[in-house]
Amino acid sequence: MYTLGEFIIKNRDNFLYSIESLLRLFSSIKLASKAIHKEVNKVGLTEELIGSSGITNIQGENQQKLDNFAHKAFIESFKSRNVVCGIASEESEDFIVIKEKKENFYQNQYIVLIDPLDGSSNIDVNVSIGTIFSVYLRKSSVKMDLTISDFLQKGKKQILAGYIIYGSSTILVFTIGKGVHGFTLDPSVGTFYLSHPNLHFPKVGNIYSINHGNYANFSSEIKKFIRYCQEKKENRPYTARYIGSLVGDFHRNMIKGGIYIYPKTDSSPNGKLRLLYECNPIAFLTEQAGGKASDGENRILDIKPIKLHQRTPFVCGSVEMVSKFEEFIANYK
Repeated sequence: MYTLGEFIIKNRDNFLYSIESLLRLFSSIKLASKAIHKEVNKVGLTEELIGSSGITNIQGENQQKLDNFAHKAFIESFKSRNVVCGIASEESEDFIVIKEKKENFYQNQYIVLIDPLDGSSNIDVNVSIGTIFSVYLRKSSVKMDLTISDFLQKGKKQILAGYIIYGSSTILVFTIGKGVHGFTLDPSVGTFYLSHPNLHFPKVGNIYSINHGNYANFSSEIKKFIRYCQEKKENRPYTARYIGSLVGDFHRNMIKGGIYIYPKTDSSPNGKLRLLYECNPIAFLTEQAGGKASDGENRILDIKPIKLHQRTPFVCGSVEMVSKFEEFIANYK
């Protein structure tokens, strides 16, 4: 089995930028993810990282103690590897500048956007949670300070995206624009090994993932699509599966075939998921795995962000299922 490092070196020609930088990026990601893996596996044995921190984050959500731990772990890990010049986190109001100057210019050229702990409300009940990350090249000159425009790039400009899922095993899944591959952590030696090469969405799936608790707030076209999923007709009804952790729901649907939907609602007219920290990286992975991702009308990776914590409706999954969902939206309009 290939280790993650061996796999990257073997496929170095698939990465258009510095292979040394890619290895440093993954070194940061691996270090922080292993620290989180360790703490997640102790939840229940210690009160230190269980429950709420008592802080409301920039999203207006109750921050869990492990949210804060994960945020700090990734920030410090990226700072120590001398490869990233700026980080934006779902847990921070503004972006973070890492000043590594050499003479009159910044030597680091990579921008990271990260959701340190997706699905953190599931921590205390031992359900899968995850980390989602996205990497871009900075737009501004290396002789200038970073600006907000370095972070507000379209998703199609990503050079690396992925997630770590902390569940029955800890798995790192990523793409550099040449397919999607998954690596499972062997905790006995602290090494990620290739376990899921060339992940790919089945063309048609039989799972739909949506929060039925929001049904009363859904628009009529969303309700019609749900009824379509539940019809006993052709290859339906589909099976409803919803974890409440984007990483967990996406990982299952990519392997087994399905559609994930988090639409706009009466209470969240702009959608709830964050474009930069969640939707763009998951959309990049979706397309690289042969799937489709949109806001119901537009390709997610073509949306121009206008602010760091921008929200959007989101649907991703097997191509035929997402296309059918878009038909319901278009026909209603």
